[in-house]
Amino acid sequence: MSGVPPGDGGLPFRSPEASLSRRIMAGKVKWVTDIEKSVLINNFEKRGWVQVTESEDWNFYWMSVQTIRNVFSVETGYRLSDDQIVNHFPNHYELTRKDLMVKNIKRYRKELEKEGSPLAEKDENGKYLYLDFVPVTYMLPADYNLFVEEFRKSPSSTWIMKPCGKAQGKGIFLINKLSQIKKWSRDSKTSSPTKDSLCLLISLYIRPHATDFINVRRRKFDLRLYVLVSTYRPLRCYMYKLGFCRFCTVKYTPSTSELDNMFVHLTNEDYNHIHGGKWTVSNLRLYLESTRGKEVTGKLFDEIHWVIVQSLKAVAPVMNNDKHCFECYGYDIIIDDRLKPWLIEVNASPSLTSSTANDRILKYNLINDTLNIAVPNGEIPDCKWNKSPPKEVLGNYEVLYDEELAQGDGAERELRSRSGQSLGPRGIRSRDSGRSILTTWK
Repeated sequence: MSGVPPGDGGLPFRSPEASLSRRIMAGKVKWVTDIEKSVLINNFEKRGWVQVTESEDWNFYWMSVQTIRNVFSVETGYRLSDDQIVNHFPNHYELTRKDLMVKNIKRYRKELEKEGSPLAEKDENGKYLYLDFVPVTYMLPADYNLFVEEFRKSPSSTWIMKPCGKAQGKGIFLINKLSQIKKWSRDSKTSSPTKDSLCLLISLYIRPHATDFINVRRRKFDLRLYVLVSTYRPLRCYMYKLGFCRFCTVKYTPSTSELDNMFVHLTNEDYNHIHGGKWTVSNLRLYLESTRGKEVTGKLFDEIHWVIVQSLKAVAPVMNNDKHCFECYGYDIIIDDRLKPWLIEVNASPSLTSSTANDRILKYNLINDTLNIAVPNGEIPDCKWNKSPPKEVLGNYEVLYDEELAQGDGAERELRSRSGQSLGPRGIRSRDSGRSILTTWK
């Protein structure tokens, strides 16, 4: 047989060079992605990882949300081995689909209320003191009658409608007349669209004579913050310190004449990639400290952290905490003129597209720090590890909440009513570093 040395039993001859190559590859992480972004690929290559196809043996797969559905679907029947990890939890949509996020937060509040938890305390108007961080929201068509009842209490309000299963600002519109939604309701009953295309989420946007959005130089903005979850049970999450603000293209006005102008109201890059702007979160903090004061600004950021942790706690009981998974979420937060943060939505696949050089550096470092936590030392994964990396590898991440550490310390979160009757985080001292870390929220 050609290429077979004598006495080798007919096995194909392998050169020493090929054998050496295989031994070298055997110790390296084999990666796959269906998202062709340079910030991903450059990070994989920097670590010396080896690219393979999805039909080959792989250790790390950075997937789109569509692919993760296939991997964990009942029909596929694919079982991941202990040396394979992916970047989404199987049912991440419990947090990242707008209607399910609201549903889970409402359920969480009701459960705490039933338990008699002080977190579910309400004011004289029936509003939650500590868990009022999503705007008044209804799902249509299911909650149509409830929405109409609420609308009639303040008929001059403006509401924002969003498709439940879409992203990047697609399908969003504003209404301030009931007739605008009645036509949609009639049409939805007579047509037969898919369940996902029919579902709409409607949230209170502007209430007359109430607090408006904070703006900078009359431009509306929101915050994009990155949060990494390595496990839901016990909950362990990290906040990325280098988030940013996204500004609208056109100067903001609550005037009803501009309801159809999405450049006034939406900060998505699809609308603002040409004329919109970005600030780092640190620059926003400096701006607010200089215009509003350090104390109230510090309180705002404490409350933002509080909102994020409570939203994760709301979905933790229903999340499939698969040991092969981690997830980097993109949180969208908006701030009103009282410096109260509101959770707008959570993204399962925050954009890795870069519009500027600084943007590219930020997202490259985000992926780098994420991989350092998800794949310790850049070695072949072992999903049985406790997912608690040493602080030296966190980079620009910081521990936001560690449920296991909090329980181990027996540190019960006590309520602290501060000005404005809000609830914020309180850190404890880390035994090894002496610095305050946010690990004790209950």
